[in-house]
Amino acid sequence: MASVQVFSSNSVVFPDETCKAVIEVKEGRIQRVSRHTTDVSAYSESQITRCGDLVLMAGVVDSHVHVNEPGRTAWEGYSSATRAAAAGGITTIVDMPLNSIPPTTSMAAWAEKMGAAKGQCWVDVGFWGGVVPGNSSELRKMVDNGICGFKCFLIHSGVDEFPSVDYEEVEEALTQLSTTSSVLLFHAECDIGPSVTDSDPSEKYSTFLKSRPQKMEEVAIEQVISLCEKTKVRCHIVHLSASRALPMIRSAQSRGVPLSVETCHHYLSLKADDIPDNATQFKCCPPIREGENQEQLWEAVRDGTIQQVVSDHSPCTPDLKLPGKMDFMEAWGGIASVQFGLSVFWTEASRRGFSLQDVAKLLSAGPASQASLADRKGALREGYDADFVIWDPSKTFTVLESMIHHKNKISPYIGKTLKGKVHKTVLRGTVIYDKDSFTESAPRGSFVFASRKNKNTRTRDNPPPHPIPKRCQEEETEAATAEDLSLWPHGC
Repeated sequence: MASVQVFSSNSVVFPDETCKAVIEVKEGRIQRVSRHTTDVSAYSESQITRCGDLVLMAGVVDSHVHVNEPGRTAWEGYSSATRAAAAGGITTIVDMPLNSIPPTTSMAAWAEKMGAAKGQCWVDVGFWGGVVPGNSSELRKMVDNGICGFKCFLIHSGVDEFPSVDYEEVEEALTQLSTTSSVLLFHAECDIGPSVTDSDPSEKYSTFLKSRPQKMEEVAIEQVISLCEKTKVRCHIVHLSASRALPMIRSAQSRGVPLSVETCHHYLSLKADDIPDNATQFKCCPPIREGENQEQLWEAVRDGTIQQVVSDHSPCTPDLKLPGKMDFMEAWGGIASVQFGLSVFWTEASRRGFSLQDVAKLLSAGPASQASLADRKGALREGYDADFVIWDPSKTFTVLESMIHHKNKISPYIGKTLKGKVHKTVLRGTVIYDKDSFTESAPRGSFVFASRKNKNTRTRDNPPPHPIPKRCQEEETEAATAEDLSLWPHGC
């Protein structure tokens, strides 16, 4: 019989309050929550994790992470990305459908990705699929097998194997999703023609910012709202950076259009005016904008127009960045930051009067809900996975290259002092990270699948019966047939 573990803290974060509580865990799930007490006298010392005054919160869910394996594993891989996540208090990531090769645009490609991830994941991993020209017939199959949703680009994605889609192709995809409860994510920028000239100095951040004006996002988001309102299918704007788009978003949401929005830690913490020449570690698309724009994004976070904040962890090999040498117009556009999201967010949010409840809502509950994982992730409720981050919101630290766990040690946060230090990360009741060290000798992460109303939708307890990734086939037993794949729930 499985042993009961208990976690006690004087500061446990619930949606309505932060208070002392005891959380009882059995078989990886929360069995009982007792508020306003830290009495653990009924348990043996071996069962108890005492957190004292450290904050205990539902584990962070980062629903926007580019792992890039297989195909571009030199950029990032499942082992390094999920170790970095665990070190940052993240207990679940949702992997974007690019920049891996192949991209996750079919059942076969998804199976290949899961085969590559198997045995490497230190935290739980869900998956986004992709919408590209010609793959609409794959979407329903992927929904029925538990994909968290889909992403598309309205502009060149940066990699040729994941082409952008036009208005008609998006409408076709939304028609395929109209009888599901799935969601389509949009990289919402449109090409509006050249805005820089040869006379604009490419080493200046202002030139790159000029090349990606807010108008690109405004035009794209106007199209998304039109499609979303027409089809009534859930649509989501990823990594919003343009504050000028907020009025139309607020208007759509007030009309009941099923449109949700995320922004990223870098848009809420970094400012265009502070970026030095050739500091390509700051380059991302859409770009980091001016301080006034940032404050408007914060206001949208505060009033609920933006429902979640994520990393958009998008690393690459050093030769594609070369900070200080390569210019902004030629460097890869992506920011590596998955490990530091909680601390980056709290550094800025705390001085603006945000509460611990806000942190849990925006970094845990919001992303879990967006990815259709809210039946087991992102909250401290009985029956949910016992995923916790235990952290000190008053502790500061300076980001050093030596502490980074993601593969390529390039980040705009190196040298910055952040507030909010992760002490422990708990995955399904097991402490996997404690005081800057990993406590487990092998990864314990699982794949997680979307929970929806569709009767055929697969979940962690009802995993997809097919197709079986090649690496999984090699490990099959007589009991693990195409109809009974016990390896899928813990296939990571």
